[in-house]
Order: sequence, then structure tokens, then C-alpha cells
Amino acid sequence: MKFADTLQETYEAITGNKARSGLTMLGIVIGIASVIAMVSIGQGAQGTIEQNIQSLGSNLILVTPGAQRSVGVQVSQGRGSARTLTQGDADAIMDSVLGIGAVAPDLSSRYQVTGRGTNTNTQIVGTVASYPEVRNIEIDSGSFISDQHVRALSKVAVIGPTVRDDLFGEGIDPIGQTIRINKLEFKIIGMTKAKGGSGFGSQDDMIFIPLSSAQKFLAGDDYVSTISVKAESPEVMSDVQSQITALLLDRHRISDPALADFSTMNQSDIVASASSITDTLTILLGAIAGISLVVGGIGIMNMMLTTVTERTREIGLRKAIGARRADISFQFLIESVTLTFVGGIIGILLGWLIAFGFSYTGTIQTKVSLNSVLFAFGISAAIGIIFGYYPARRAARLNPIEALRYE
Repeated sequence: MKFADTLQETYEAITGNKARSGLTMLGIVIGIASVIAMVSIGQGAQGTIEQNIQSLGSNLILVTPGAQRSVGVQVSQGRGSARTLTQGDADAIMDSVLGIGAVAPDLSSRYQVTGRGTNTNTQIVGTVASYPEVRNIEIDSGSFISDQHVRALSKVAVIGPTVRDDLFGEGIDPIGQTIRINKLEFKIIGMTKAKGGSGFGSQDDMIFIPLSSAQKFLAGDDYVSTISVKAESPEVMSDVQSQITALLLDRHRISDPALADFSTMNQSDIVASASSITDTLTILLGAIAGISLVVGGIGIMNMMLTTVTERTREIGLRKAIGARRADISFQFLIESVTLTFVGGIIGILLGWLIAFGFSYTGTIQTKVSLNSVLFAFGISAAIGIIFGYYPARRAARLNPIEALRYE
């Protein structure tokens, strides 16, 4: 049998009962579209998280207070809420550690802020002049906090665009306005450029004030929440992190690193951890969507078995005039693969449209990769072969005499 004849017969068999063929392909269409859409959501989430982490700063190393993990303890005790880091630790890191570009300690907490008759609850970050360099923050208008402001305990503030919108309205110039934090008045001297939100809190929804003012007027203590360190290059980040750990262990008189009252984490570690989580999420979403592919494959097998029963006399006639088992098996296998292949193409287009719709409406960012499309093609072909094999084999093994007698 010529291959062209096989394709012609496949076309006639599929289009002979369009409703049944369409409903059979629907399971494959839904399954492939679900896989494409779910995987694109997972990959889009991974890209968004990595982008937000990178926006926190370049070559960033974070030093946070709190006890390190110990054996059998799954959660660090008091991390981020303890008061074990001071301005002196930050100064020592800047003076003693090699390979550092800048250091920016900060003291942050949430407060109720009022301004021009409105109020908002936002993050107040007491910090120093080097903070924009370390955290990749740009000033949209006005200026950032200076070293003079820190030395003089000035009551000045730099706000994010979200804070501006909440307190004064969109498009309003906030420079020169006053806000009240913890019943104290602060004069706005600058506003940062919009960066967008992240899993670590939106930097657009923050108010920056001098570190000394935050310590004296808000916290009443000289501790800091975080010490952000910018390494000179990605290549020296691990070495800088090791130097910081050794220095602080010595300053805090801790001989056993397992008992450290602080922790260090570099940007690469954060990205790797986030990528691992989102990879697992993507696999989980794809696996859940893949269940519908199995259901679609069962539908293909059911249809092909029905087709074999309906065409029993045709199979017997073909065998009687010389058709081989391989010819009969190939014919039904091609029909099965064609159904899944066409359904796969439609499913890929539908999945891409769903992913595009999510991104277009701003619901969630998605990313359709070539690998996911190739994976979908492979899955649709595999389903056609796996679930079409048994019906094709059953058709090929029919006895021609009994098949011709079949009514």
C-alpha cells in the first residue's frame, strides 16, 4: 500500500464522522492547551521572581540578625527580628573586608504615616547615603538622604511613588511637603523612580529617612535590621561573604559558627532558592495538566476500538485481497497519530492564546518557551502511538474469514 493511499484513507476515515473525530480530539486539545498554559505560568513566575530579586541590587550580600539554623531546627530562630547587628558592625565590614563596593545598614519597620489629611501604613527604612548604590535605587525628583542628614539627625524623608499616590495623589509633586511618622514631622526631600513590587516588598511603597533619626526617634536603640553589602564583582561575592562571616564571628566573640547570632546570604543563593521553588511549581502544574492528556488518550483508544469494530468487514476484505498485518496495523496507527497530531496543534495554539491572555490582561506574567511547545508535540505523538497501538494490533490480528462473516 502506498503511503499516499494510506493518507487518503486516513482523511476519509476521520472526516467520515466529523462529530466523533472532533469530540475525540477535544480531549487532546484541552490536555495540550492545559500543559502549555500551566508551564508558561510557572516559567513566567520564575522569570518575574528572578527579575525582582535582581532589582534589589547588584552583587548583593545581605547580613541579617538572628540565630543560625542548628541540627534538627528547620527555621532560623529570631532571624530578622533579633537585635544583634549594630552600626559598628557595618563600619567594621566597610573598613576591614576586601572586595566591597559599598555598605548600607538599615533599620526598617512599618508605621502609620499621615499627610495632607490622608494616611497609609507603609515600610519606614532608616538608612544611609550609600543605600541607592547598594540597592539600585534611582531618584526621580529631589535628592536622597546625605551623610550630613545622618550626622545631624535630620527629619527628612524620601518617598516611593506608591506612597506619593496614597498620600498626595497621582502626579502631585511631593517635594517640600511634610508627613507625620509616629507623631513626628518629616520633610520630603526626594522621590524614587518606580521599580515595581517583589517578594521582598515593593520598594515603591517605602519611605526612607536617615538611619540615625530612625534609631533615635522611632526605635530608641542603635541596632540595625539589615546590613546590605555590594561586592565589587560577582566573582568575589563568595569570598566577601566568607570574610564578613569571619569578621562578625570575631566581633561577637563567637567561636562556633553554628551558634552565630547573624546570617549572611548572597544574591546568587536567593536566585537559586527561588528558581528551585518555581521549577518544582512548574513541574507540579504540568503534571496536573498532564492528567487530562491521559484522559484524552483513553478517548482516542476508545474511538479507535469502535472504528475497528465498525470496519471489521472492510479489514477482512483487505486481508482477503492480499493486505498484510503490517498494512492494516499501520493504517489504524496513522489514523490515531493524525487525530492526536491535529489535536496537538490546535491545543498548542489554544494554550498560547490562554498564556497571552493572562499576560495581556496583567493577571500574571507568562512565558511560552520552545521547549514546552516541542514537549507538547512529543506528548501528542506519543499518545497517538501508545493509545493507538492496541486498536491497530487488534485490527491486524483479525481472522479474514471471520471478519468477512461479521455483521
